Amino acid sequence: MTPDLDSLATALYVKTDDLLKESPHLAPWRPEIGLKPRLSDAELVTLAVMQALLGFTSERRWIRHATTHLRHLFPYLPGQSGYNRRLRKAADLIARVNRLVAIDTSLWTDSVWVVDSTPVECGRSRETAKRSDLAGWAEYGYCASHSRYFRGLRLHLVCTLHGLPVAFALTGAKADERRTLLGILHAEPDLAGSRPGQTLIGDRHYYGRAFEHELAEWGVHLLRPARKNEPERAGARLFKPLRQVIESVNQTLKAQLDLERHQGRTPAGVMVRVLQRILALTSAIWHNDRTGQPVMRSLTAYDH
Repeated sequence: MTPDLDSLATALYVKTDDLLKESPHLAPWRPEIGLKPRLSDAELVTLAVMQALLGFTSERRWIRHATTHLRHLFPYLPGQSGYNRRLRKAADLIARVNRLVAIDTSLWTDSVWVVDSTPVECGRSRETAKRSDLAGWAEYGYCASHSRYFRGLRLHLVCTLHGLPVAFALTGAKADERRTLLGILHAEPDLAGSRPGQTLIGDRHYYGRAFEHELAEWGVHLLRPARKNEPERAGARLFKPLRQVIESVNQTLKAQLDLERHQGRTPAGVMVRVLQRILALTSAIWHNDRTGQPVMRSLTAYDH
């Protein structure tokens, strides 16, 4: 394989198609009687990843571009409304493919994780807040690292030092980061339970004796900077250079994969667009790992 977009798309399509052949129940539900979709579910997932990598935030423009330039990969392409409808129904499949691809890398067993949350803005005007279908989930919150208030959600991301997404959650802007992290571990007990001695690097918001005790019960050792009036913590000299990894991953999701320009208007729409971008990042790292590239998180070979 070579590190280019066509090679990644082909490899991802084969991976997804094999998964659906082994586990057909993972495909989005559809009636037994009816027309068979001309665009397969594996092609749909591949098309969604290519959209994120090429930076198309408008689905209408993306389908127009794909119709002109990607016929060699997709003989049939649906209209914008059909693509949008099928994409929203494929959220569970995209999440499953993301995990399958992540496990198939040499990075999955890394003994060090980093964790952080980042804003996912969902509209700014008061009218948008009042009329949005996201009301009750999207909230007003504050991002200390960017010194700004925003209305929307937070993406809580656990990843390896090479930026490979391991686990994530999408919550309201005011959700407690510690509770969310514990919720992620409880939702997938084997994630930390099968890795005794795992090191987790977080910022000052991941604190508390009870919180650290619960992480220790999972076999996870927390590394974070000392808070005000706390004595210096072990590993402080390693914190700053390693802590920048998660900031860099968040920047990749936002600047290169347009995380905050998702254009989702409903909970299902926002969720699948966030999953689409996480899978795009995971797929690029997977392909770079398989092709022996020196920088695992580089998207340069796939964004044009």
